[in-house]
Amino acid sequence: MIEIVRTILSKEFPQCKNPKGLAAGMQVAIDEFEINTPARICNFMAQTAYESGQFNSLVENLNYKTPARLKSVFSSRFKDEQATYPYLGQPEKLANYVYARRMGNGDTNSGDGFKYRGRGIIQLTGRSNYESAEKALKLDIVNHPEKLQDIEDATISAAWFWKSRGLNELADDETDDDDVEDFTKITRLINGGVTGIRERIKMYDRIMQAYKKLQ
Repeated sequence: MIEIVRTILSKEFPQCKNPKGLAAGMQVAIDEFEINTPARICNFMAQTAYESGQFNSLVENLNYKTPARLKSVFSSRFKDEQATYPYLGQPEKLANYVYARRMGNGDTNSGDGFKYRGRGIIQLTGRSNYESAEKALKLDIVNHPEKLQDIEDATISAAWFWKSRGLNELADDETDDDDVEDFTKITRLINGGVTGIRERIKMYDRIMQAYKKLQ
């Protein structure tokens, strides 16, 4: 199975900067986190590829340049576009504001929002998630969150998150028809919304087609 995954990675994501590390992480995902059926693997690869810019953006980019874009991403945190102005081009200030007192983070002055911003191929976010991943994976990522910017650890942490949220089972529930309910549930649990849902589905379909050809 891992050979099929490696082939798909090389053909579908040739721009990945560290395919060796990614493949090593995928091996752990298959062996330890039971992402080991075509539906699970193709869902996992599609969702994480979208979240990470095809496995190359391993830390959240919070350097927004336009009020409209910032407001659209964090609509619940800004009442209008004018309220976003102090945070444009200010990634640290923005993270400490939008992630304050959430997901185990402290207040805006704690610095937790920026320190524990999204990292890895699934964009693990928030102090409580880092603490849970550290305990499960024995990775020193609370004191050294930058470790999740290593592609292998980035992939393993994503696989832990995936299994811990029951996403294997949701992937199993999907059918071959046009019902995307379970795929949408997976997206919400990862993203908090349905950002890029159409692109995610297209990527899943492409990966699944490639997988079937290699079986």
